[in-house]
Amino acid sequence: MRRFEFPVDLPHAKAVNQTLAEVRSLRRSAIVVALLCAAGAVWLIVLGRPWSYVVGAVLIVAAVTSVWVALWAPRKVGTIEQLYHDGELVPAMVAVTRARGMTLLALIDIAKPENPDRHYALVARDVQAIPGHRARVGERVPCVAVESDRTTRNKSGVWEMVSPMPLAWGTRDSAVLARATAAIDEAEWKLLKSKLPLSEQVDTTDSRRLELDTGELPRELR
Repeated sequence: MRRFEFPVDLPHAKAVNQTLAEVRSLRRSAIVVALLCAAGAVWLIVLGRPWSYVVGAVLIVAAVTSVWVALWAPRKVGTIEQLYHDGELVPAMVAVTRARGMTLLALIDIAKPENPDRHYALVARDVQAIPGHRARVGERVPCVAVESDRTTRNKSGVWEMVSPMPLAWGTRDSAVLARATAAIDEAEWKLLKSKLPLSEQVDTTDSRRLELDTGELPRELR
């Protein structure tokens, strides 16, 4: 696995990193749901009807589950330093630009560490902004791959959830971004650029990824 070490700028990451923002949003939503369910449960129990006790108990379970999600989400994702340290350095390019953001297309090996075979896939992610990079199709954006499973029951040998996270969300140092770009093999950049026309197809899949056949890969990646 190719890793890339650099000092993470925490104030910068907290301000611009969408992965952190998504975790914060999930926590806020879970807390709001927990409060609403708890309030509803109290009202139903005070109501004192046989059916209201049953529904109230259901709401209590929902409230507890929501609290668990609020506490579990940050631990599941990990700290921003852990994500950048543990994630594999992967190439991504701007595939689509819009008035308010763009779509990145990344080339990621989605195989788990214990899997002896490689499984390269094109992975799409919508982003609002990437400091230090131009919003133009073909712009090279070095990223780390954030990989996880939805459950512990996945035995497929590949990660269920994969997403590219730009290094530019963790540092403002242009020299770091240049070194990371250079650390990625040119064959990967060329392959990714040739696949940019497939971005719309990737974007329409349920998992927003499209696995590549071995025959589509350059010799260096087989």
